[in-house]
Amino acid sequence: MWMLSSIGIPGLILILLIALIIFGPKKLPEIGKATGQTLREFKSSANELVKDDEEEEKDVSKKENI
Repeated sequence: MWMLSSIGIPGLILILLIALIIFGPKKLPEIGKATGQTLREFKSSANELVKDDEEEEKDVSKKENI
């Protein structure tokens, strides 16, 4: 993650321009939308795993207290 913070605004603009040249203006929004959906699904799955682990820990602690 620290690498992304060191890119800065000029680096992001350069990356965007290169992507625009490679993929073209019509394809870029589709790629952005697909990337957003993928990140959203990944975040949702990660949250579900954390939630399942927390519920499992609660169940284990309840059984130990009985």
